[in-house]
Amino acid sequence: MAIDVFWRIPTHGEPSSLRNKLHHRGDWSQQQGDHIVQKGLSGGHGDGFNNLDYIAEVARAAEISGFQGGLIPSFPMTDEPWAISSFLARETSTFRFMIAFQPGFLNPVVAARMTASLQRATGGRALYNVITGGGGPAQLWWGDVAPHDDRYARTTEFLDVLRGVWSGNSFSYQGKFYQVENAALPAQLLGQDFPEIYFSGSSDAALASASKHADYYLSWLEPFDQLRDKFDRVKERTAALGRKIKCAVRVDIIARRTEEEAWREVQRGFENLDDAARERYKRFAQQTGDSVGASRQRSNAPKELNDYRDFIIHPNVWSGLSLLRGGQTQGIVGSYEQVAERLDDLVRLGADAFILASTPHLEEAYRVGEEVLPLVRGHDSAPVLRAVG
Repeated sequence: MAIDVFWRIPTHGEPSSLRNKLHHRGDWSQQQGDHIVQKGLSGGHGDGFNNLDYIAEVARAAEISGFQGGLIPSFPMTDEPWAISSFLARETSTFRFMIAFQPGFLNPVVAARMTASLQRATGGRALYNVITGGGGPAQLWWGDVAPHDDRYARTTEFLDVLRGVWSGNSFSYQGKFYQVENAALPAQLLGQDFPEIYFSGSSDAALASASKHADYYLSWLEPFDQLRDKFDRVKERTAALGRKIKCAVRVDIIARRTEEEAWREVQRGFENLDDAARERYKRFAQQTGDSVGASRQRSNAPKELNDYRDFIIHPNVWSGLSLLRGGQTQGIVGSYEQVAERLDDLVRLGADAFILASTPHLEEAYRVGEEVLPLVRGHDSAPVLRAVG
């Protein structure tokens, strides 16, 4: 059985390396504190080149390099994933766009119609990364005050309705969060492929929702034993419902010709941390919230910033990535061969798909696609690159 490999599209802009903090590519740039704001229509460049042009280049690089498609992230500081997916559909040929979104902010009947239209226009290239939100200030930014478990119950109902409307029959539903009467897609949109669902969340409430609806349960990279346990739990829950589920890992990688070169990149980025980054890490280490996944990430990172080597928690696994570029804390660092070996280790413990990333995403899409993917064997003896072109 082959595995699926996706890339990540930097819809928030990005620096040219992990040592450079300025998100100058495209038209987003790092400003004060934790905020990222738009510079203007032209992105501050006289030639008019902006973030849309840049992410189109990244998507085409990923397509050329053997990735099936890319994750379109959704954060307060990014472009809107649904709109970006429509744009990228015209810029690529086979590239599949994994749309990240929180179901609570969109009516499920509208979502069904939007997705069916996108599938019809692109030959079925859309899929979902369903996220339910980490609570705290980030959730309040969206105007969402629902408690943790209610958010996952709402996600379950959202997907109940979306699937029901997609079925082609007149569909009615009476739930706690959604009530619809005789909803249906227009005839022209019937018969489209239902998008595969990648589902994120580490709590029991998340696993319960994922087991009902997800095709792939998606997790950040964690210590391998913890990840195996999480995969086993979600597969057991899904089997109890008479379904099967696959698992996926979202992970940044730093791959170079030799292990020494890869760790040198980490060391340079660590030594280049400014006071603001150190202060953000201190807040991160002390942070509380109802996101189980974020808490699990924090638990595997040291409390103090002394040496980059203090963050090595497993061979070729470094837990300090959020210091260098935000996001998840753990990533894979090593030679091309070592990174491929760690990915194969994850396949052996239950991963069926990956969402990979590296900074900068444009050049690294070529590097990872050409140097790492051909070495990944997955479930078969043949290189995985042959299965994802």
